[in-house]
This record gives sequence, structure tokens and C-alpha cells, in this order.
Amino acid sequence: MSAGGLLDRYETTLSGLTRKNRLRTLSPRAGLDFASNDYLGLAASPRLAKAVAAALAAGTPVGATGSRLLRGNTPEHETLEAEAARFFGAKRALFFSGGYVANFAILTTLPQKGDLVVLDALIHASAHEGARAGRAAMVEAPHNDVGGFEAAILAWRRSGGTGRPWIVVESLYSMDGDRAPLADLAVLAGRHDAFLLIDEAHATGVYGPDGRGLAHDLEGRDNVVVLHTCGKALGVSGALVTAPTAIIDYFINRCRPFIYATAPSPLIAVAATEALAILRDEPKRRERLAALVAFAGRELKACCGVAPSGSQILPVIVGDNARAMALASALQARGFDVRGIRPPTVPEGTARLRISLTLNVEQADVAAMIKALSEEWERMVA
Repeated sequence: MSAGGLLDRYETTLSGLTRKNRLRTLSPRAGLDFASNDYLGLAASPRLAKAVAAALAAGTPVGATGSRLLRGNTPEHETLEAEAARFFGAKRALFFSGGYVANFAILTTLPQKGDLVVLDALIHASAHEGARAGRAAMVEAPHNDVGGFEAAILAWRRSGGTGRPWIVVESLYSMDGDRAPLADLAVLAGRHDAFLLIDEAHATGVYGPDGRGLAHDLEGRDNVVVLHTCGKALGVSGALVTAPTAIIDYFINRCRPFIYATAPSPLIAVAATEALAILRDEPKRRERLAALVAFAGRELKACCGVAPSGSQILPVIVGDNARAMALASALQARGFDVRGIRPPTVPEGTARLRISLTLNVEQADVAAMIKALSEEWERMVA
């Protein structure tokens, strides 16, 4: 077989994606930020830069040099984990290199053979991948449908399931901007002796007292595991899993993505620790973002007839893949970095613009972007 023949399968796949208007390419940052997850504008925070510079000057290494169980465990990692446990009100915390790997790690480590993982249908791809790779059976429940979760658990019990159910949700969904019914799900978990795994990726830093998230009042419970990513509102990278002590110790002994991976940079741990301090010290960031969300919601409804999500994530459903990408390109050409989202990231037929509100823009920028969106939408359908 020729070298070209070896690549045929990949080229065929790429050709198919192109025909369906689903081919992804990398594009540079340009224009006003309506695409990032830097909700509180911390990524370029002088406080974070100063903390990292001070750590470097004090001799903190750039690299961890190995896994946490070898020589990669540093005081910076342990300081972050202790501070995170205090901040979020959890028994313990464990630091991972990113939210994707943390979700994968949780779902390939904690649910055991004979257990059942019930995923919300719209949960992040990392949870799907972790559940598929894990040892437990997996089913989906309709989005935000507490009754659907319970029906899945009851059906599994009737079929002979005797293990532990795992209810797996995001507190704030990354593509729709809506919230999970956490209080009802917590009651459901208690009723069925289930664990509740909550991905707070898009809520950490933005909601709850001091930005502790939407699940802040559930932290510390024996049946609750929470994932807080550091690469969104905290402005850095990595992820923190908060859980009871027995679960964290089990991770350290049985979690392959933790045991066999080089630890995150100690400098990132320093930055994440400082980001938690900023959340406590600068509540006006959350207040400014809340005001921006309220303003954008009113403008979006008035100018485009689009119902707002009520969060900093504003989806504008277009439907057709090509039209969604054309609309995004038109806005980018006018200086607004708005990105189109297509299947499989979102369900078929729901291609959309995902407008993300951050403190990297002002109210006037939001108004101008929505005016441009209204004009381009009218031009497209004319």
C-alpha cells in the first residue's frame, strides 16, 4: 500500500466533514472577546502575573519534573489543594492538569463494575468519554429532567442492578447557559443512595458566595463530588476535584490519569491559588458581570427576539451549519469574536452562535455586537 493510501481514511473523513459544513480549522484571536471563558477577565490580571513572577523569583520551578507520587509533588500543589478545600467548603481537593482529564479521571476511577452512571444528555464530551471508558453501565437522561434520571435508576434496579447509581450533571451548561436543578437532584441522590457528580466548570468563580459555584451548599456531603475547572473564570488552567477524604485518597491510589501523569506546573498552582484569593477580595467583578448579563439579555430580546439564558453564556440557535458559520464570520469581520458551534458539539439541527460575556468587554461593546448581529441576521434571511 502506498503512503498516500495510508492517509485515505483520514482524507475521506475530512472530505465528509467539509460536505456537511462541519470541518473545523484553527483561527487566531481577533476582535472583541465574545468567545472565551475568561468570564471575570482574570487571564491577564496583574495580580496573577505578580504572583507568578514572585514565585519564579523565589525559586519555584516551571516544571513539576514528574508525577505527584514521584518528585512532582510540590508545596505549591499542596497549598492550592488546602486552600481550595477551605474555599469551597469541602473535605479535600485534588489538582489535575485540566477539566477534561479530571472528568475522565473521575468516571474511570470511582464508579465500579455493577454501578450505573446516568449522564445528562447535554453534558460535556469529557464526561461521555469517561463514562464509556469506565467499568460501570452508562445511560443518558433527558436534559435537566429529574424524573428521567429517576426512571433510569428504577429501570436499572428492576433489571437486577445492585450497585451504586451515579448522577452526573453540569451545574451550568456550556452550550445552552441553563442551570441544572441541583436541589432536586440532591434529593434524588439521597433517595436512591446515589453519588452526585457536579461539573461546575462554567459556574465556579461566577456564582455562589465568593464565587464558590452553584453547588456551594452541597459541598462536603459524603455522596457529592464536584469538579471546579481553573481555566475559565479563574483565568489559569487545570482543575480541582473536591470530595470526601476517602475519595481523594482513593484517587491517589487508584486513579491512573493522576498516578501516571506529570503533575501540573507549580506556577499554575500558584496562579490558581491567587485566583481564589481574587474571588474573595474583588466581588465587584462578579457584580459587573451580572450587570453585563442582564443588559445583554434585554438587548438580545429587544433587537433579535432571542430569549436570554440568564447566564453569561448566550446561545443564538441558527439551525443550519453553514448559516451559523456564515453569521459568525460576518460578525468577526465587523470586529466581534463570536464563534459558531456545530454538531457533534451540539445536537443535530441546533448549530448556533455561542455568545460568551466576559469582563474583557464593556456594555457599549455588547450593545454594538448585538446591533451587528441583528443587522447581519436580517441581511442573511432577506
